[in-house]
Amino acid sequence: MKIAVLAGGLSPEREVSLTSGSLIANALAEEGNSVILVDVYLGVTLPENVSVSSLFRTDVRYSYAVSEKEPDLEALKASSGNGNALVGKNVIRICREADVVFLALHGASGENGQLQATLDSYGIRYTGSGYVGSLLAMDKSIAKMLLHAGGIRTPRGLTVDAEEIALGQIESEIGYPAVVKPCSCGSSVGIGMVENRYELIGALLHAAKYEKQLLIEERIIGREFTMGVIDGTALPPVEIIPKTGFYDYKNKYQSGCTEEICPAPLPESELAEMARMSLAAFDALHLRDYARFDYIRDEEGNFWCLEANTLPGMTPTSLLPQEAAAVGISYNALCVKLAELALKH
Repeated sequence: MKIAVLAGGLSPEREVSLTSGSLIANALAEEGNSVILVDVYLGVTLPENVSVSSLFRTDVRYSYAVSEKEPDLEALKASSGNGNALVGKNVIRICREADVVFLALHGASGENGQLQATLDSYGIRYTGSGYVGSLLAMDKSIAKMLLHAGGIRTPRGLTVDAEEIALGQIESEIGYPAVVKPCSCGSSVGIGMVENRYELIGALLHAAKYEKQLLIEERIIGREFTMGVIDGTALPPVEIIPKTGFYDYKNKYQSGCTEEICPAPLPESELAEMARMSLAAFDALHLRDYARFDYIRDEEGNFWCLEANTLPGMTPTSLLPQEAAAVGISYNALCVKLAELALKH
């Protein structure tokens, strides 16, 4: 197959995406596919007299590492001159040449449905969910309503506009402890855990740097898990145990910061319940091919679905590849499988 791997983008998670994209591209090339890795935001400058087809190669080797801090997007926009563009120069041209586009993007620029709708308009096949499911899952407020309507246990939440915050309403409807999240960021970007009004104000100000729409949830205390779904099958879950603090951006992407146990040590009845919830959430959010769902198990043994990840990370410390490996699917085989699923659409 000719496969264009799209990564980067104008998102706080662009470095995570570039790391995922590098590994995906390498794996696909190792399996005999012709591949090119493209930063969807920066695009590609094509030399004169070079055909697009010749950019796809099997002898590629990409690499990228996630830094401890989120990237400076304003500096990136200033240096590139691309402003708020969704798609850079020649990206669509390259994608039209491919048999499949592998979306290795994370965050709003790759997961909110805009890019999927753009590719749909050109008849381009791509991995993961379509534009509808991507939109519904990326907006945490909408996703929460759909999960609740589908009978899937999820923490109580309140959506607020960063410019019209009423602290009293948050305290009366949600209370403490609470979690503050930008509505459409992933990778724990902008998230704050709060125990009182002082911490709440700080967390709201921090989250508002990323987005105007904010979600405040009751904080469920317990063990943290995540479970992937691929082609209608739930995978063995991972238990996530950060060594310090919570599962934030640094703990997710810096090696050695978090203990991850896969398969998670849970009784069969609880594994079955998490699988049931994951498959139900997959349908409720109109997803396709694959996704990953995050959970908290409270002290009474109840699972609470926190959110869906429609384009889960594929870095060395990512969770979906661990879950696939637990059922005998290697990293390379996983990448190929996801690309092959896209051919059905």
